[in-house]
Amino acid sequence: MSSTPAFNPPKRVLMGPGPSGANPRVLRAMTAPLLGHLDPEFLRIMDNCRVMLREVMRTANEVTLATPGTGTSGMEAAVMNLVEPGDRVVAGVCGYFGERVALMAERAGGVVTRVQSPWGSPTDTAGIQAAVKAAGGVKLVTMVHAETSTGVQSEVQPVSKVAHEAGALLLVDCVTSLGGVAVEADRWGADAVYSGTQKCLSAPPGVAPITLSPAAWDRVRAREVPSNTWYLDMQLLEAYWNNQRVYHHTAPISMIYALHEALALVLDEGLEARWARHEKNGRALQAGLEAMGLVLHADAGYRLPVLTTVRIPEGVNDAEVRGALLKRHGIEVGGGLGDLRGKVWRVGLMGESSTSGNVLLFLSALGKILREQGVKTDQRAATDAAAAGLERE
Repeated sequence: MSSTPAFNPPKRVLMGPGPSGANPRVLRAMTAPLLGHLDPEFLRIMDNCRVMLREVMRTANEVTLATPGTGTSGMEAAVMNLVEPGDRVVAGVCGYFGERVALMAERAGGVVTRVQSPWGSPTDTAGIQAAVKAAGGVKLVTMVHAETSTGVQSEVQPVSKVAHEAGALLLVDCVTSLGGVAVEADRWGADAVYSGTQKCLSAPPGVAPITLSPAAWDRVRAREVPSNTWYLDMQLLEAYWNNQRVYHHTAPISMIYALHEALALVLDEGLEARWARHEKNGRALQAGLEAMGLVLHADAGYRLPVLTTVRIPEGVNDAEVRGALLKRHGIEVGGGLGDLRGKVWRVGLMGESSTSGNVLLFLSALGKILREQGVKTDQRAATDAAAAGLERE
């Protein structure tokens, strides 16, 4: 007689590039009774999500909702709805996800010019300006605010200025920044901003916040050919999320519950206070890593506080260190992607995972494992540097 295997996932300290730890309130919300996707009470919850999303994304855009799927669904919704065949697109690429946006734009039929930055440097604003001028008639400029593959944060407003002076729209990837780093959709002049729940919003992966400016929404509605995605067609999604309530898909009910609680938690903490918490913990971790004798990969002045890339010391086995962190300490960190594969570790301090305790726990665990691999590290200096950062107001 066979028995079903036990279901008992281990408890982890999630300090990779995502997902982050989920708040207990969010997890409890996901166990609430299911409602139908057109139930009046569920529609009220959706409406509340829209209101809170506007606050968290700092926008007054009417078209603000959550697409079903992870952050990549927000990316695909933004790109596939704004790019028509033949449209000229200039894509700022400073890492893996900037390149993914460019690839999606090509799949939508766009004629894409990539402006490449070294993986560790921010978006090249001057290069984008030159590319926009050279291409002429550019419809869309794209960039990543917080590049998850490199730990780089780019300035949005200079790129926004370039785009709008050329009559183009600006798309900004904020998957890793929303809820942890200041995202100011309206102040930036960004026309399409999207994110995901699994990073600084501290919910499981499953829905993707997105907002479109009036100019972007006009562009979507004026398309000469329908978007080549049905599931992520923004006109169909908006007709379900607004007061028309036109059936489009069966909404991920429990994930909308999770989004609702995650947004409420962000606003309860206060956006500025939440940004400050992530800033303090991230900078303390980075100070500790440098004091330990390690080298940070991203350019100084452009380092994300919520995702740190640290170079793997020469002679150290990437997989062995990450495996030891996981097996012996229950800590998950990420390896490098693309050009940085095997060259960096990606350490996240996002949402629920951004705590002073996790900073000190990680530095202690990493230092011990590196010493076992023959790397000389100054553990006391690392702890003292991190502690000094954590004590700052």
